[in-house]
Amino acid sequence: MVRKWIGISVLSLLPALVFAAPQVQVVGLFNGAAVVNIDGQRKMLKVGQRQGDVELISATSREAVLRIGGSNQTFTLSREYSDGFAAPHKRQLSIARRNDGHYWASGSVNGQPIEFLVDTGASTIAMNESQASRLGLDYLKGQSVQVNTAGGTRRAWLVRLDRVKVGTIEVLGVEAMVLAGGHPTETLLGMSFLNRVGWREDQGVLYVEGKN
Repeated sequence: MVRKWIGISVLSLLPALVFAAPQVQVVGLFNGAAVVNIDGQRKMLKVGQRQGDVELISATSREAVLRIGGSNQTFTLSREYSDGFAAPHKRQLSIARRNDGHYWASGSVNGQPIEFLVDTGASTIAMNESQASRLGLDYLKGQSVQVNTAGGTRRAWLVRLDRVKVGTIEVLGVEAMVLAGGHPTETLLGMSFLNRVGWREDQGVLYVEGKN
């Protein structure tokens, strides 16, 4: 099951987010191996092998999963990945469930890096005041509301985020909620984002696909 709202400390942000991603094409697929074109150089990788910042996580005759810049990306033949480049195929992201049983996804809010905890029980992206301030959000200008939580009634502010990005998938104008105090301790990736992308969970992997 995708995680419901409980308190867990935010994991360290992946430093690879600040680096430019390589251009990658998968030009050959086999069970347990893939031929990958990385910045113009072709390399045969077996599962577990890496070339620079690119690691082959899994491969079948139909698709390969590569870890690039801290995120797993699913490739079919000749699918090119380049940060900021609009590939002809829909962008896809696969997120493996971590040892704590939850799905964590590296991304950004308005260009500021952050790590999300996927929570289908949250109606919107949700964060505490400290997280909102770190992201530079002027949340006090948002709509003030009262919300019921496990700890009682809390004050909160509804805001609209200009850009929310998870892996290579970006959604514009996403509703979010900033809660007074220190909870939630993590930034929750709720349904205000997930409802605008395609997603499914299968055997411990959450697959997310951009709709445009």
